[in-house]
Amino acid sequence: MNSSRPLQRTRLQQSLGGAWPRLEQWSTNPWRRLSLLLIVLLSTFFIGNAVSTIIGARAFLDPPAALICVAMIELAVRARRPLLRRSGDRLGLQLLDMSRIGFCYGLLLEGFKLL
Repeated sequence: MNSSRPLQRTRLQQSLGGAWPRLEQWSTNPWRRLSLLLIVLLSTFFIGNAVSTIIGARAFLDPPAALICVAMIELAVRARRPLLRRSGDRLGLQLLDMSRIGFCYGLLLEGFKLL
């Protein structure tokens, strides 16, 4: 295969390539942005709740699952730093924060259920 030729631009590449700027432009309306952030918060809350419920039912996976959850949250915290330095729209930072908060709250709620 000749590596000097550029890859072909498909419709899928063109569509997904402009998805993030279109989402940022769509979310300039404050109500749309709030609804998007709320959807992400509630979705990740559900995921955190479901993960802890499913893993809790299979007791032999508790330590690896806890390690994976802590690693995911730590990676989200570390991914925040470059987003803080970026100027312009902060949609990515807000979506990351909402997903982190929702996931942590989902795990926390399951922990309180066990008490």
